[in-house]
Amino acid sequence: MPMILKELADFCNARTEGGDASVTIHTASDITSARQGQVTQLTNSRYAKYLKDSTASACFIAEDFSVETVPETLTLLRCADPELSFIKAVELLHPVRLYDQQIAPQAVLASNVTLGDVYIGPYAVIGENANIGNGSEIHAGAYIGNNVKIGTNCKIYPYAVIYDDVVVGNNVIIHSGAIIGADGFGYKFRNNVHVKVPQVGNVVIDDNVEIGANTCIDRGALGSTVIGAGSKIDNLVQIGHNNKVGKNVIMCGLTGVSGSCTIEDYAILAGSSGIADHVTIGSGAVVMARSGVAGDVKPGMQVFGSPAKDKKTAYKEQIALSKLPELLKRVKLLEEKLELLGKDD
Repeated sequence: MPMILKELADFCNARTEGGDASVTIHTASDITSARQGQVTQLTNSRYAKYLKDSTASACFIAEDFSVETVPETLTLLRCADPELSFIKAVELLHPVRLYDQQIAPQAVLASNVTLGDVYIGPYAVIGENANIGNGSEIHAGAYIGNNVKIGTNCKIYPYAVIYDDVVVGNNVIIHSGAIIGADGFGYKFRNNVHVKVPQVGNVVIDDNVEIGANTCIDRGALGSTVIGAGSKIDNLVQIGHNNKVGKNVIMCGLTGVSGSCTIEDYAILAGSSGIADHVTIGSGAVVMARSGVAGDVKPGMQVFGSPAKDKKTAYKEQIALSKLPELLKRVKLLEEKLELLGKDD
């Protein structure tokens, strides 16, 4: 939605500096490619070099961010939090498509389905006794199982699968290919065969959660696998059965969490991290990328490596390992000298 720059600045709590505040802004772009009629942001000094030759019409920048050369045609938008202001601008200039209340004729609805003012796309399947709240969107080809409850203003994207008995809160986003509520991976080895443990629990997803594409969250064996309010889960994440994920947790892509773990509020699991079963990750803790966690992590602690340990200790070990080839050479030289001394004796 195009806007006059001055109006955009006011909406985003920014003040204009230089340039022409009366130009029309059509879209947003990154600082390396922004052109006339576009707004961008500068929040990292590494990208300041792109500003001097930019043809963008405007750039969000912090009040105390110093820049030397600014094109005459570019307006700086000075503000307290340029990242947040830029997010507001992107949302305004690139509004999300809204779907009218309708049920596509190709959709399949079982008996006793309760629907608010919702959008149901073509070939979506809604199971028996499902309940979907006002403003929610079930897109083409999505599958909603029996007894599923979905709150208000949720978005279930194409070909997402929500198994029976799952409970989804309000303002939840589930992206394409995600599978919520499949059986947990539970077996007992008896008489040389793997005996399946029945998985009769469910998944409970609280408000304001976003779940990335092709992520899998398994149902509890008996109780619930729980995803706390405000948590954000990236693409290709595996969350095993009976996990308890707290509020505002971040899980980055390719993370795997085994069964019966507790991930406390505000914890961060970076990309490709792995968590063994029955582990607790404390509040605000950070598991760094490609780390393997086999034991509990204390609140606020940052761990790295496999097996994961305190970041500072792990870094010292990495530095020591990098020096190992040179140390081996020195040891070999010392051995040769000692051998020569032995011959002289």
